[in-house]
This record gives sequence, C-alpha cells and structure tokens, in this order.
Amino acid sequence: MATPGQTSPSLGARVAVVGTGSRAAMFVRGIVARPASKVVAFCEPNSIRAAYYNNLLTELGAPKVPVYQPEQFKEMLSKEVVDTVVITCVDALHNLYIVPALEAGVRVFTEKPMTTDADKCREILETVQKTGRHLTVTFNYRYNPVHELVKRTLAQGKIGEIISVHFEWLLDTVHGADYFRRWHRQKKNSGGLMVHKAGHHFDLVNWWIEAQPTSVAAFGKLAFYGKEAGTRHRWAKDYVRAHGSKNAKQDPFAIQLEADPTLKKIYLEAEKADGYHRDQNVFGSNIDIEDDMSVMVRYNTGATLTYHLTAYSPWEGYRVMFNGSQGRLELEVVESRYRLLSDMEGMDGLIHGNQALPHAGEAKVTLHNLWQKPEELPIKYEHGAHGGGDIRMLSALFGPLPGEAAETGDASKQGANERDGALALAVGLMANESFKTGKFVDFDSLNFRL
Repeated sequence: MATPGQTSPSLGARVAVVGTGSRAAMFVRGIVARPASKVVAFCEPNSIRAAYYNNLLTELGAPKVPVYQPEQFKEMLSKEVVDTVVITCVDALHNLYIVPALEAGVRVFTEKPMTTDADKCREILETVQKTGRHLTVTFNYRYNPVHELVKRTLAQGKIGEIISVHFEWLLDTVHGADYFRRWHRQKKNSGGLMVHKAGHHFDLVNWWIEAQPTSVAAFGKLAFYGKEAGTRHRWAKDYVRAHGSKNAKQDPFAIQLEADPTLKKIYLEAEKADGYHRDQNVFGSNIDIEDDMSVMVRYNTGATLTYHLTAYSPWEGYRVMFNGSQGRLELEVVESRYRLLSDMEGMDGLIHGNQALPHAGEAKVTLHNLWQKPEELPIKYEHGAHGGGDIRMLSALFGPLPGEAAETGDASKQGANERDGALALAVGLMANESFKTGKFVDFDSLNFRL
C-alpha cells in the first residue's frame, strides 16, 4: 500500500472522474496520455456536460465510458472495477465521494479543498482511521519547481530558524472576479476564498516551514464585488447574468460564455440540464464570500504568518517573505502585469491557469543572508499549468508520460494526504470564524484529532 499522501505505481489503471467542470479536463487528458491508466466512468448529474467529456475522450483516441448519477456512485465503483477516483465536483460535495470510496478500498485523489467545513472534515478523518486507507489532496502548487526550490532552501537551513512569514496573493479582475460569477460566490458551496483559494497558500506555508497552525485571527470583507460595494464604487451594472443582457455587454467584469468554445459547450449549452448559470453578475446581491482578507496565524514552532488575499487587483501574482535567524528568503511571482479589456476573449484556459496569462511578468527567488550580499537563486519558471505544477503532479499521481523520467521533485516525495488537507482547511475555517467573532480561534476548537 502507498504511504500516506503518496502513490503506488501498481495502482491507478482504472480511473473514474467525479464532476465534469473545467478542472476535470486536465485530469482526463493526463490519464489518457498514459497507457497504464484509463478513464472508465464519469459520475456527473449533467448529461450534456458528461457528453462533452465523452466526446473529448474520443478526440483523444479513447473510448466513450458510462456515465453515472451521484446516487449511483457505489454501483459505479463496483460495476466498473474502479481502483482510483478523481474528485473535481463542487467543494462542499467532496465528502460524499471520499468517504464511500475509502470504505470501498478505492484510491482517492481529490481536488482542493478536501472539504468545506469541520463536520465533513471530521467525517473524512474518522473514515481514514476506520479503514486504514489514505487519500491524496491535489495541491498542485507544491509541484511548482519554484515552490520546491523554496522548500529545499528553507529545509537546508539557509536562513536559520524560521521566525515569521509574510504572504500576499493578488488575484486580478479577471481571475479574481471569476469566483464571484460562479458557484464559489456562496460559502455553502466553496467555504469562501479562505477555504477554496487560500487553502493552496496555507498548505504551502505548512509544507514550507514544516509546522502546524495553532491559532488564527482574521478580518475579511466584501469590499469590491457584490451589489452594495459595486454600486458605491460605480462599477455595478444592472443584470442578473451576462448571457442575453445588453447591460452586460458594457460591463468589463462580465464573461461572455458564447465567446469561448469550451465554456459555451460545458456551461451555456448545459444550462438546460440543471439551470446552473456560470456567468452571474459579480455585483449581484446573492454573494456572501469575502474579496479582501487579512489573516494572522501562529504555529506550533513559534513562527507566525501574516497573510493577505486581494481578489480585485489590476495585476496578478504573489510575494512571500521568510524571516529567519540567519537571514531572509524572498519569492516574487508576477503572473500577469496588467489586464486589458481585450484579454476577456476566449478566457477558459487563461482564467484557470491552464495557459500562461497575457502580459506575463517575472519570477525570482532572492536569498538575503545577514552581513552578505543578496543572492538571486537560479530558477526556471513556467507561466502555464499553474507554474508547471499540473504537469509534474500528473506525473507523480499517474506515472510519467511515455519516454519521460519519473517525477522526483520534493512534492512527489511528500504528497499531500488527509492530514495536510485538514491543516490547510483548518486555517481557512479558523479565519472564517474569526471574521464573524473578531476573536482569535484555536485549532483545538475544530476537534480534528490529527
């Protein structure tokens, strides 16, 4: 059996994919490209979206596969002799598939976040303890080679004992706005950006500094998107969803689904099957997630983190600074220096990080040791596929492509398991609670029993 968070090369031949939104395409393409693995089923309630993915399989030279409804999940596992499930559905539903898959002895790869609230997380952790089986949370940012360089540099003690971390992530008005167009805009679905998006970043910090969060204090607000803020800042236009709206044509924040072939097929044409609108007004009234968030975290090592997430920036990227007893390590990545209105055409791959963003900037890692000149560490940064993380993650999960060497980076040696998923989730949940109470929230209050 694979060790926690890692993959056994003897497993993974027969894969079922749960959820057929945009993110599923990366997994489907990666699985089909590897002769040792194959997609054997989809679990998806929307028949139109499922048909799109079956057509994708045939385009890739693979046969179409059966489609199962969510209530048929256990039947699918048995009937299709599934040994691996890839879960890419709505975040709040992950536990409905993780738990029965573990109980059936099936290997589980789940998109982040592992789940969205403490009760569901405890259910997953209890199932792991009961079955003795582990799951993998696909934190693809661990596999970014620049992030692996940061991990190695810190692990080698280049800045000594890590005392504090400052982390700022900027989402621009295309990528950031997209969370406010779709199902993520409601916490019941996504847990908010502290869980859905920042979970990536909290996992990176936990992994980089090898520490566990113990308490969190945070402030969060809906300050830019939503009806009230949008009206106040004079950005709001009067419409419910962009398709068919004249007002939306004049809104730089609107997305036109019909302009992108993929979005048109898997969302616009699929609406009649489930009524889901992928192009809602980001300045609508039914948004309850935050767009500006400040977080302080204390760790069991004594280190502290100050973190900020902005979802309405004119440029996209991030800065991370580590302060240590022997110096300081700085990471800066500029994924897109600015956005233009023309950038909104054909946005599917650009929004989701599958392709390099327009107007890409630079990335650099700088080591500042005390009483020495700074050293810029050599890096090779890839702007597409989440900094190259998706490609390396697929290699670690399903094996290398034909003719390629096996992935041997730091992340492949230490993949994220249910413990890592719970710790990343914990910071987001504690932050959400602190938003409401204005108080510090302790990790022990979650009763995760890790």
